[in-house]
Amino acid sequence: MTELTDARAFALLTDGTQVEIRRLAEADCDAVRELHRGLSDESVYLRFFGLNRSMAVQVAVRVCRAEDHDHAALGAWLGGELVGVAEYEPTGVPGEAEVAMAVADRMHHRGVGTLLLEHLGSLARANGVVAFRADTLPANTAMLRVFADAGMPALRRIRDGVVELTMPLVSDDAYLDAVAERERRADVASLEPLLRPRTVAVVGASRRRGTVGAEIVRNIVAGGFGGAVYAVNPHSAGADLHGVPCVATPADLPEPLDLAVIAVPAGAVVQAAAACGRVGTPALVVISSGLTADRGRDLVAVCREYGMRLVGPNCLGIANTAIGLDATFGARAPVRGAAGVAVQSGGVGIALVEQLSRLGVGLSTFASVGDKYDVSANDMLMWWEADETTRLGILHVESFGNPRKFARTARRVAAGMPLLTVLAGRSAPGSRAAASHTAAAATPELTRRALFAQAGIVATDDLGELVDAAALLATQPLPAGPRVAVVSNAGGAGVLAADACADAGLTVPVLGAATRRRLTAVLPSCAAVANPVDTTAAVPAGVFRKAVDAVAADAAVDVVVALVAPTALGDLRAALGGCAKPVAAVVLGQPETVKIANGIPCYAYPENAVRAFAHAWSHARRRGAPADAPPELTGLDVEEARRIIGGFLAGAPEGGRLPPAETFRLLQSYGLPLAPWRWARTRAEAVAAARELDAPVAMKAHVPGVVHKTAAGGVHLGLRGDDDVHDAFRWLVERFGDDLEGVLVQAMADEGVEVLCGAVQEEVFGAVVVFGAGGIDTDALADRAARLAPLTAGEADDLIGETRSAALLRGHRARPAGDVPALRDVLLRLSRLAADHPEIAELDLNPTIVRPDGVVAVDARVRLAPRRIWDPYLRRLR
Repeated sequence: MTELTDARAFALLTDGTQVEIRRLAEADCDAVRELHRGLSDESVYLRFFGLNRSMAVQVAVRVCRAEDHDHAALGAWLGGELVGVAEYEPTGVPGEAEVAMAVADRMHHRGVGTLLLEHLGSLARANGVVAFRADTLPANTAMLRVFADAGMPALRRIRDGVVELTMPLVSDDAYLDAVAERERRADVASLEPLLRPRTVAVVGASRRRGTVGAEIVRNIVAGGFGGAVYAVNPHSAGADLHGVPCVATPADLPEPLDLAVIAVPAGAVVQAAAACGRVGTPALVVISSGLTADRGRDLVAVCREYGMRLVGPNCLGIANTAIGLDATFGARAPVRGAAGVAVQSGGVGIALVEQLSRLGVGLSTFASVGDKYDVSANDMLMWWEADETTRLGILHVESFGNPRKFARTARRVAAGMPLLTVLAGRSAPGSRAAASHTAAAATPELTRRALFAQAGIVATDDLGELVDAAALLATQPLPAGPRVAVVSNAGGAGVLAADACADAGLTVPVLGAATRRRLTAVLPSCAAVANPVDTTAAVPAGVFRKAVDAVAADAAVDVVVALVAPTALGDLRAALGGCAKPVAAVVLGQPETVKIANGIPCYAYPENAVRAFAHAWSHARRRGAPADAPPELTGLDVEEARRIIGGFLAGAPEGGRLPPAETFRLLQSYGLPLAPWRWARTRAEAVAAARELDAPVAMKAHVPGVVHKTAAGGVHLGLRGDDDVHDAFRWLVERFGDDLEGVLVQAMADEGVEVLCGAVQEEVFGAVVVFGAGGIDTDALADRAARLAPLTAGEADDLIGETRSAALLRGHRARPAGDVPALRDVLLRLSRLAADHPEIAELDLNPTIVRPDGVVAVDARVRLAPRRIWDPYLRRLR
């Protein structure tokens, strides 16, 4: 994640060039003066409203002074030279700062100013600045364009010949979309030498067959790559190595090098990368594994110093079938096709290349990103979005560097093509293996599912299921709905398919009367024509085709699953071509789990075909859903919440559990519904509190270190009258002694469905909302779903609907339905609270009681922790 306290970051300009963005200090004064001295007269005039070049000295001193909340300055550095400066200073208006910048003349129109403005705005927001003001001359069209294109709403007025701009430092969808589009263009430009190189060199290519370097050279040659290919090996310099010329070092190459594939021992990787950087190589693929943490940092530092994009280390390589580039050491060259593939595991990559090539789906581009020191799934998503040949994206992601940006990017890309992934690290051993394999901590399954769901990515539980879905999505149109017609010449198999539909959340509707009449007219008298349709085993291909056409024409049908048991009467698969609806075949006895015949995906088992359709419908449904945004909520007292959180952390800098009274006041500041409550420290206060509430009450002990109060005997329910309250308080004093700091006295809530509403700040994912079954059995039931905060209304509904508790909330004969709209509102407010205040490390409303007439939380816990503010959408490289 992007920490705003970082001293430096690297980011891409419009043309893909890397620059370093860092805060300016006193030591940078000379560089700032030199930048301003190098400006043309026109640039000086436009910057300072005059030709006073002595301003350079004054500006340098001001800009490079120590940073505080009222002032900050950033510099953009390219190859050790300062090429741009941006700063803000207070204007005297609370929350407003004046922004100014200067960019070296030779760097105009390359995105330096826009990039600096984004980083400065992010830093200013973290420091409490809510708006930038800029004064510029009307003739300064370049700077006016920077502000206009930033994506921030700007109030513009002209006074005394000067354009005054006021820009609220919002981070809404319009701004984030503008930032994302700039990032996409820059990222794709930076990946051109990597994925469309004109020259490739394999550094560490051996003379011996069966070595990684040698096989990569041979694969590049065998793939028909049309550019120049070289081997780099000092022991074979001047010779022909596996069909390509060999040189001793990158410096000996006869032409500029676009892509270097490094396959040398781990100890030599950094030196090899530096040698490539010195000759201007813009892209590296590091196959080598086993780099220590120090060598890994040195490798990244070399890539940043020379502006190189990096795939790996510890990877299989890359491929682009459109140009015949197979820079991998895989045993099989990928077949050209429409699927983009990005994987962390080389072994998973080999399996996917094999299966997609066998099916005929083929690949457009392939990237085994390995330990992903730089290029990641985010980069490949942006490449596929710009690549006209890629129509299906497949991801295998074991860890995330910036899941928020990943989700936003994937959601945009998924609007144009299906994206598939397999959930990795779902079990505890799987998580440990994934973490050690990628040198990054894996994340819990619940959070991964939340991320993929909100990103519009179809997540499968295993590789076979992913390949099944890919075969369908690559060959069939998207379904218009979840309604399945099953046509079979083997009745028992049709029943299994119908059962599989129910398990997968698809429906098997009764066919219309007109359809049943058509089927009766063409099928044997003993056939079943309702749905599933059993044609009987004796029908020939022509009759089977008429049955398929009849069900496909039914308005109640969205997709067709045709099950065929091979007989001597003919191959029924031939009857499926040209179907009016998406169709898949199940060929009983087929040895392959899935294959594609005549453009129709054919599965060995009905369950596979049905799951594939369920995934296709999931993608189609999300793709067709209208764009949604977190709603505007009323009744939020953000300042009160900040005051409570800040006050606690001021006294407990390391964080801790918020006391009950402060916890309830924090929740009330965001309008969360709580059972009426009073805080009491003495027996008399407890009795007085119960009288005020004028209802049966619960008394809950507050004892530091006791989390599960019920199990510890710290909860007394249904207290009526002074004597009950008096006795309960005395019991708690005897039970906990001096550790008892007070009690929470609450009005008893009416019965309803007990649910858990909570939030947690994940170190990688940020604020995550959790919902599920609540009460004392919440852990045992393990009925939970999650989404990243803040939620939209649709995401809140999905969150509720994914749990088994949803059936109770819908009601049944013995229980009325719960107030789901009120529950949705609770989740929306909870998600906004967690998103607005990253200091909230954990928040539990358990139980929250959902009744027919509303929702009320009867217990709450909040743990606070100091948090550095981070901006997940800030443009920067990993």
